[in-house]
Amino acid sequence: MYLETIARPVPRIGEVASTFSEVHFANATVAFLFAASAPVAIILGVGSKGGLSESDLTSWIFAAFALNGILSIGMSLLYRMPMAFFWTIPGTVLVGPALGHLPFAEVIGAFYATGIVLLVLGLTGTVRRVMKYLPMPIIMSMVAGVFLKFGLDWIDAFKTDLWIALPMTLAFFILPLFPALERRLPAMIGVLLVGVATLALSGRAPSWSDALGSAAGLSGALAWPNVYVPSFSLRAMVELVIPLTITVVAAQNAQGVAILQSNGHQPPINSLTAACGAASLVTAVFGSVSTCLTGPSNAILCSRSERSGQYTAAIALAALAIVFGVFSPLFAKLMLATPPAFIATLAGLALLKVLQNAFKVSFQNRFTLGAVITFMVTIANHSIFNIGAPFWGLLFGFATSWMLERDDFSVENR
Repeated sequence: MYLETIARPVPRIGEVASTFSEVHFANATVAFLFAASAPVAIILGVGSKGGLSESDLTSWIFAAFALNGILSIGMSLLYRMPMAFFWTIPGTVLVGPALGHLPFAEVIGAFYATGIVLLVLGLTGTVRRVMKYLPMPIIMSMVAGVFLKFGLDWIDAFKTDLWIALPMTLAFFILPLFPALERRLPAMIGVLLVGVATLALSGRAPSWSDALGSAAGLSGALAWPNVYVPSFSLRAMVELVIPLTITVVAAQNAQGVAILQSNGHQPPINSLTAACGAASLVTAVFGSVSTCLTGPSNAILCSRSERSGQYTAAIALAALAIVFGVFSPLFAKLMLATPPAFIATLAGLALLKVLQNAFKVSFQNRFTLGAVITFMVTIANHSIFNIGAPFWGLLFGFATSWMLERDDFSVENR
């Protein structure tokens, strides 16, 4: 009843092929390179610090790319608009502290619970009503507190490996000075290319042959994902489910929806929320964090092309993502073989704009005191009753605003 009607007729293969153009292919390639570089570095950084094995990481990457790629194709065809689904980056960062004191099986149990919550929110059409009572400044201050560590790791990379961090950082800041060039070569793609070139010139770049050798040949480069048995615990539910749900709905899907709307699309909010929930239940089987509608990738897919054919770029991106997921062991070995400063710089620069926006939203107008409390509690990173800081940041920040900034709630809900 609450799911939006699909766009009929559903396009056939011939129609997709005739609509697909060089611009769509270029947009899909750039969006794929963006998704397969710094965001993967974030998975590897979080997982490695959390004690996950290489097998755990490749299984996570397989599900995040291949399974979400299949979802992206289906939703883009059904609604004739670009809808690229990947995994929640803020949610991935949130999982990092939890891996320090929770077994991976309990974290996966929280992934399942989050998927159920998202599915119910979408199927019942309550996602809009829920969001009305969650002040965005408090949510984004929690995101800022979690992301800050990655920014600091980027700064630390200058101390540990200056001649890797410096060229990559210069590329990030110099490319935007040339808008015509940046339209063809987005800053983060430039950062990746400069980083790879720096590693190659210094003789520290991992080789495809070495990665294939360590993967025991081509067959070892194919993904054989793990199947995990979840464990459900109250502490994992309390610590992760609410923050994960909020980051998917408010920090990720809201951004993706706004980007699509700004490009003339009418995204099906209930349907895509339900789709995120259903996909999250499937990807959790293989150890991946919750699915979301991505913002940056959809923004790239919508650029410099006619609106009616933009869904074909999403299909091309999804096809590339599926291939990447199938060969996730090979790509993971290549990235894990790079110096830590490379991953830290790539991840830190990728999150810099997100961190900037989080601070801007958090401390601009309303709920500023609650946002400050949320930020401070989150970056303190102290667990209470074995429940991580992001949850307590949201709770204490919301309570502060409810007690001392009541007028802001009245303005928010007008």
